[in-house]
Amino acid sequence: MDGAGSLIDQYYSAVGGHLHVGGIAINEIAEQYGTPLFVYDAGVIEKKWSLLRKTFPDHFSIYYSVKANPHPVFLRYFVGKSSGLEVASKGELLAALHAGCPPKSILFAGPGKTESELEFAISSEIGEIHAESRVELERIQAISHRLGTRTAVAIRINPKEESRGGAMQMGGKPAPFGMDEELLDGVVDHVLRLPAVDFRGIHLFAGTQILGYETLIRQYRHGIGIARRLAAHLGHPLRTLDFGGGLGIPYFSHEQELDMKKLGASLEELTNEVSSDNGLKGTRFIIEPGRYLVGEAGIYLTRINDIKVSRGKKFLIVDGGMHHHLAASGNLGQTIKRNFPCAVVNRLSDSSSETVDVVGPLCTPLDTLARGVNLPAGRIGDLVGIFQSGAYARSASPLGFLSHPTPAEVWVDEEKASVIRPRGRYEAYVGDEGVR
Repeated sequence: MDGAGSLIDQYYSAVGGHLHVGGIAINEIAEQYGTPLFVYDAGVIEKKWSLLRKTFPDHFSIYYSVKANPHPVFLRYFVGKSSGLEVASKGELLAALHAGCPPKSILFAGPGKTESELEFAISSEIGEIHAESRVELERIQAISHRLGTRTAVAIRINPKEESRGGAMQMGGKPAPFGMDEELLDGVVDHVLRLPAVDFRGIHLFAGTQILGYETLIRQYRHGIGIARRLAAHLGHPLRTLDFGGGLGIPYFSHEQELDMKKLGASLEELTNEVSSDNGLKGTRFIIEPGRYLVGEAGIYLTRINDIKVSRGKKFLIVDGGMHHHLAASGNLGQTIKRNFPCAVVNRLSDSSSETVDVVGPLCTPLDTLARGVNLPAGRIGDLVGIFQSGAYARSASPLGFLSHPTPAEVWVDEEKASVIRPRGRYEAYVGDEGVR
């Protein structure tokens, strides 16, 4: 329970062996709302937001990355903090607008935007569209011309090798994301010839799940260097410089938390360096965190339904699985299965006494939430919590696989729990005929 224990000490509490989320015992939440379900603690998000805002200087604008968790409650929370929203589809853009985000506070990034999506974004007059290709630029020009408007655009860059970093590297190699940095001058010259396109700046995103502050600073310096060079090429500073997201959280036993104190000190040094740089005068810096803000606020809660031993290995069979939380099963980007932090959350005071696999109810060996994990001796009815489940969990999972009901989602804020998405019903799979 090492990783889970650290998270409980930092963000939650344990009373009488029971995990408490936002001041409420986890077993009470399970009894009231059933399992499996996702539980989110608003207090954890508040802590993360406050630390992020304290770490980054004021001239860095924060845009929450909707893809991390697109639930409307999350979006309304960040809109209430005057955060912008970064979207990657028309669906996310609709959700952002519905959450009350001002259109000018929305950025639209991502490869493969359709003409329909671009037209909706342009007609909605959002803050910026981050173009990923010359084809996309031509589409923006044609649609904007037809609608009689001029559209704010930034160019997303696939950076060179030296700016790479993080668990998932998106720069420095052939990629569908953005346009290669070495082609940038020609792309900018092309953009400037498009009368219905208002060129604003660049979007640099080289990786995600970054836990080393040095890697982030190196990427920021690389982006600043590009912005300076473009300013000299254009004869004036860029209006926006988007560093992307990338701030990570520790999932696995070998990972250390991002050092925000050292990151803050390095950002202050960087800010002092560029404060008198005419090539950056008036340029607005942007970051797009998602996972960092919400990942640690979520717990996937599931109940032990059966226990069995097969050829000497013990399996705890729970009522949830990879259909609800693909990332925890290791089937969303992991090459080697590694366990998310997990614990028997109704018996936190019991010592770990056995090594088990925690598996779900699906008919596939891929449905393994934890492999070879040390836990207290399992009992049918115990509650297993998978931590770090606030980002890229429910929305990144094959919810329809084997036609189980979708999990409920519960929001806990100041000792009050409320359902923000009810549990799915079997009727969803049979239409109007009902369950037989």
